Amino acid sequence: MTKPRTSAPTSASGNAAPAEQPTFRSNPEVDAKIDAYIKENPKYWTYVQAMPRERLERSVVLNEVRELDRQQRMREGMMKRINSNPALKNAYETLVKDLPEDQKEGVIAQIARSTRRAVARTQGQQQRPEGVAV
Repeated sequence: MTKPRTSAPTSASGNAAPAEQPTFRSNPEVDAKIDAYIKENPKYWTYVQAMPRERLERSVVLNEVRELDRQQRMREGMMKRINSNPALKNAYETLVKDLPEDQKEGVIAQIARSTRRAVARTQGQQQRPEGVAV
């Protein structure tokens, strides 16, 4: 249930000018999860339905802000870990040496995330008892 990101023209007041209505995608798997949650939590669903529109909109924005804050904290923690280890920092700097300066930190964080996931997967597979399928 996401809408495509488009830049809507703005009026002089800063509000989005009326434009064509965005089309919203529907994902049956996500819809099924939402329906199951609603079924399991009818009181919460009633609460959400009773919320004024502005409150709902602000709740959605708050969730986005929280997600961005979480991502930023994770990125800062990862960069702090990398910067505290000179050999590791040097290895990442070597990998991104040809990139523009403004892109280096982002790519380092991306490589570190991918590496961390790969290591976690391989460690998880090594800890499985014999005969357990993956």
